[in-house]
Amino acid sequence: MDMIFFDNIDKLGRIVLTAVMVYVLIVLATKVSGKRSTSQLNNFDWIVTVMIGSLGASTILLENIPFIEGAASIIVLYVLQFLVTKYASISPAFSSVILSEPRIVFYQGQFLPDAMRAERLTRQELECAMRSEGVHSLSEIEAIVFESDAKLTIITKPDSEQATDTVSETLAPLTD
Repeated sequence: MDMIFFDNIDKLGRIVLTAVMVYVLIVLATKVSGKRSTSQLNNFDWIVTVMIGSLGASTILLENIPFIEGAASIIVLYVLQFLVTKYASISPAFSSVILSEPRIVFYQGQFLPDAMRAERLTRQELECAMRSEGVHSLSEIEAIVFESDAKLTIITKPDSEQATDTVSETLAPLTD
């Protein structure tokens, strides 16, 4: 019960100094690694982000983890993320293993219950995405796509024949 609010000044000093160093490390590593580490996260990116947060917290709070060991583990994760995403960008087969494919969950006035069930989406979630995009009627929508980063993309119906061809070309790979 003695250590609820304060243990000793040495521990506090170590935590403050380590927190600053870990913060600087993560900011610099994120800057070097590029937009990928802070963009819309797919499952893979989310896992790496959580792991980096956990390693950062462990390095800051646990006395038996020196800064160099914590920093090395964080840098290794950034390097692995870079290598995996680089390889995924040049290998469609590898990409399909680690990334989920987008899926159409609403198309031409119809909810697609099998697709919605497979993605564990409800009608209310699709309607919420519609409202967020300023769409107020299902009749305005050509399709709703559940993206690989778990974002719902609303594709509204086109106004012209040329736009119809563009939408069809865009959706064709997703319906195959």
